[in-house]
Amino acid sequence: MAAAPGLSDFYHLIELDTVGSTSDEVARLARAGAASGTLVVAHSQTNGHGRLGRSWISPAGNLYFSLLLRPACRVGEAVQLTFVAAVALADALSAVLPADRTIACKWPNDVLVGGRKIAGILLESEADGHGRVESLVIGIGVNVSSHPAPEAVMYAATSIHAEGAADETAHSTLGLFCHAFQRRYDEWQSLGFEAVRAAWLSRADKLHQRIEVGLDAGTVAGTFVGLDGSGAMVLEEGAKRRLILAGDVLPSAA
Repeated sequence: MAAAPGLSDFYHLIELDTVGSTSDEVARLARAGAASGTLVVAHSQTNGHGRLGRSWISPAGNLYFSLLLRPACRVGEAVQLTFVAAVALADALSAVLPADRTIACKWPNDVLVGGRKIAGILLESEADGHGRVESLVIGIGVNVSSHPAPEAVMYAATSIHAEGAADETAHSTLGLFCHAFQRRYDEWQSLGFEAVRAAWLSRADKLHQRIEVGLDAGTVAGTFVGLDGSGAMVLEEGAKRRLILAGDVLPSAA
């Protein structure tokens, strides 16, 4: 893979042909003392993984990378960086996809185009003895040249090429993301979550619609009315509002 163009000094790029998981590799480097901004990108993965232990199908031609951060915050605040990454991905995609494509952020960690999944985000952190972040790994997979068949995944998928940007490559997409992410990350560090929250909500999938959310204890249904100040989903059930800290928005029955 050619080097991503125009990366700032914030990033310390490591390119690999094949790796089990870019996130596992960054976590290993983090424990060895790697600096914030360490970025591992791989041509393919043999053990890519997403939320809830799901596998991430990782053929060559798509983008697989993980970024190490060491933000000065508590672990509970670090979840906000999932939304920072999602907004940055949406920014990057909007720069290359045709203007009529609808780019949306699906709570808590996916990016969609036309209602189909084009990218997923996995955030994993380690804390020090005081509940503050010691290291945080943001793992991202983007479907660039191909996407899984419908029968292989829970959610319908798409790719950058399928959406009309056939000239884009994994490394050009990485460059766009890194530029957008640094801007959004700086914004989050200096101004807090509110600006990122507003940007995410402006692209939120199924906002003000009735949805079903899978939880460890079962399924709940209600109207998705927003995010609270921490990034939790606000679900309206009749006259009551419920905060969903972790869950999975289920595919529509239609």
